[in-house]
Order: sequence, then C-alpha cells, then structure tokens
Amino acid sequence: MAAANAVANAAVELRKGISGLDKVVLREPSGCSAEVYLYGGQVTSWKNIYGEELLFVSSKATFKPPKAIRGGIPICFPQFGSHGALELHGFAKNRFWSIDTNPPPLPANSVTKTFVDLILKPSDKDLKIWPHSYEFRLRVALAPGGALILTSRIRNINTDGKPFSFTFAYQTYFSVSDISEVRVEGLETLDYLDNLKDRERFTEQGDAITFESEVEKIYLSTPIKIAILDHQKKRTFVLLKEGLPDAVVWNPWDKKAKALVDFGSDEYKHMLCVEAAAIEKLITLKPGQEWKGMQELTVVPSSYCSGQLDPEKVLQV
Repeated sequence: MAAANAVANAAVELRKGISGLDKVVLREPSGCSAEVYLYGGQVTSWKNIYGEELLFVSSKATFKPPKAIRGGIPICFPQFGSHGALELHGFAKNRFWSIDTNPPPLPANSVTKTFVDLILKPSDKDLKIWPHSYEFRLRVALAPGGALILTSRIRNINTDGKPFSFTFAYQTYFSVSDISEVRVEGLETLDYLDNLKDRERFTEQGDAITFESEVEKIYLSTPIKIAILDHQKKRTFVLLKEGLPDAVVWNPWDKKAKALVDFGSDEYKHMLCVEAAAIEKLITLKPGQEWKGMQELTVVPSSYCSGQLDPEKVLQV
C-alpha cells in the first residue's frame, strides 16, 4: 500500500508489466512517457510525444528473475565487467528495488514534476558476495520537454568503519534505424580500453565513430556531452552526464548476437549501447559518504552530414 501511495498521481502510475512484474509508468502532459520496472530498477521504455520508442529492448528479453532484462537501461553496480565473486556487471540489474518513501527533495528551482524514486539495499545474499552496507537511491524523471533523467545516489552506511569501492554504468540501449547509418560524436581523439583485446589501451582515430563490426570500448576522460546521430531517422540523441567520466560503446554484431539467448540474431542492427560510466578509477566511499551520478537523455531532429554536428549547439535547439 505504501508503494501505491508513493506514486498516487495521474502522471505516475504503478502497474503490472510483463510476467506480472511491477512497473511504474511516467507520463508527461506533452505526451512523452517512460516505464521503469522495480525488477532491476530498470527503465524499459522511453517514448517521445509521437509515441515512438527511443530505447531498444530485445524481442527475446526475459522478464523472469533472476535473468536481467535485455535492453532499456540496466544499471551496472557495484561493478562493470566481471571480477571476483560478483556476477557480470554486478547485481543491481537483477534485484527487486522498492519505491522510496523518503526520497531526497527536488532542487528548489526544479520544473520536473513527473518522477519516481526507487531504493535498493543489500540482501543477506548480497552481503555474502559483497560485504558492504549501502543505500542506492535512484530517481527516474521525465522533464517537461521530454528529456529522460536518471540520478543515482549511493551512500556507504557500513557500521564497521570500512570504506568500499565500486564501478558503475548506465547501460543505455538506444533504438536506431540501422547501425550502419549511425555515428557517435564527442569521443574522437580520446583514449579507450578495448574489451575485445584484453582492455589494451588505444587512441581513437577519425572524426567520429561509425560501425561495421563488433565493438566494446571504454572511452576515458570523456566530455559531459555525447551525441548519437541516426541519419536514417534524422534524429540525434544527446547524452549529458555528471559524475561519470567514462563512456562505453557496445554493439555485439552478428556472431555474438547469435550466441546470446535473449537477443535476436539480427537485432544488433537496430541498437547501440552508449553508456555513461565510471570504470577506470574506482569510486571509494567512507562510511557516511555519498556519490552522485546523473545522465540526461534528449532527442532532437537532425539531418547533419559528416562533421557538421556540434553537441553544444544541439542542446540549444
């Protein structure tokens, strides 16, 4: 009942989703919407005012715990990658989150009124594989203009005086027309770690990133704005981030797509992950300390040719 009361307004509704899992539906008066599953604290839908889906979710995605949902915006915490006893990309993406009934207040000047606050705390099972007490608060908000904003706050509440360290990523699956028609700008000339080559370090060449084979790169010390241009759909996603210095770019391409049981063999053509992340340098919190990381996604019409996009100007459209 408390959860239902926490979202009891016309713009924010608690409903049953696929496989009977609870989800929160956010609707802006302009017509844009978003859906957030309590399982994983995961955004699985973000639609513009025309009802067009902007995020990719695989047609073979499993909405059945303990399998994570393939697509949308999985949250990678307390690690990105695979290390030690923790599962790939951590456990936050396949745990049940709760509606936060005591969330932090909105900034005094905020015009965003359509949002939901979620919270994740460690279970006994989690404490056995990652022995740290924490509170992970997540706010998912829709701005009046249709922007999707995710704000994460992670606090160390250990009572033994011990700090803990973690890495983090918003693994955002963007829906694109055709991966061969997509380019990413804002990461050119930067150093990156290539996960396909044991995280060997390279420097990106060329004016922008385009795609013709599998890619899994971790870009380092990235700008706060990254643009994803979809020429065929004539639209540009703009990713604005804070507290997340790195960025991951991933597409499995054909061979790896066929090996993923929860991913359609041809679906790699219609998705691209660009992830705001903190990976290269561990985030360390002492007891009582809190970390905050935010990403804001907007989409604007565009018909830019090679090299003509300035992400600074896109945000002013």
